[in-house]
Amino acid sequence: MIQGLFHYEFLQNAFLTGILIGIIAPLLGVFIVVRRLSLIADALSHVTLTGIAASLLLERSVAPLTGLNPIYMGMVFSVGGSLFIEKLREVYKSYQELAIPIIMSGGIGLGVIFISLANGFNTDLFSYLFGSVSAVSRTDLYVILAISIVVIMIIRLLYKELFILSFDEEYAKASGIAAKSIHFIFIVMVALVIAASMRIVGVLLVSSLMTLPVAASIRIAKGFKQTIFYSILFGEISVLGGLIISYYADFAPGGTIVMLAVLILVITILIRKMMAKNYSLKEEMSGERS
Repeated sequence: MIQGLFHYEFLQNAFLTGILIGIIAPLLGVFIVVRRLSLIADALSHVTLTGIAASLLLERSVAPLTGLNPIYMGMVFSVGGSLFIEKLREVYKSYQELAIPIIMSGGIGLGVIFISLANGFNTDLFSYLFGSVSAVSRTDLYVILAISIVVIMIIRLLYKELFILSFDEEYAKASGIAAKSIHFIFIVMVALVIAASMRIVGVLLVSSLMTLPVAASIRIAKGFKQTIFYSILFGEISVLGGLIISYYADFAPGGTIVMLAVLILVITILIRKMMAKNYSLKEEMSGERS
């Protein structure tokens, strides 16, 4: 495989893209999980699928659009879905969580219509659903690189504001932080990362890469920054390990990546239990001595 990395461009694209996604997806996922917005990734992934299906339909129907990269239409729909979620959160102020299932339902319904108009599933659509190593182009790599740079810069610049917003939104507003604007920027970043990650992980599994590494890191981390570090570490292990296993075993990369992330989560839960058991034993022994 190492020789293949030097000879085949698609492998280079897949691994470089995987490294970038392994950083930005868990990085945003930490803030998503802390803000209890985990389902928003699922909603936007389904909206992204609708954009991809619409792009594939347009390729068949409109000759000048033949060869259009579906990732662009997926991004447009994903960002549009994030904006609609924000609008619905304002409409249902007392039931803001309703915005997510509404957009998810609409995205699934519209996606099914586009897929049926495009004469059902085809190879291209399956690669976007479950991920494909060979489907990652150099253009996809450049797009993801640009998004990664923007996301990391914004997180670095707005880290303090995002941190406060994640733990206490009311205090953030009282402190003069432009909560609405920052949340808008954050939700658009999430939408772009979901759309960009679909080539490797697949639209239906990308939300897992935003939440599973974070769920694992929460079990062993001792602070917020440590949670971010472990989330990125577990994300990279899942992505790179999943790509290597899928290459040799001929598995779908998306499913392999997610199952590795699940395995890491189970291991961290067991480690946490063992640590808690050891701590309780030490407490009992110290109590008996005293």
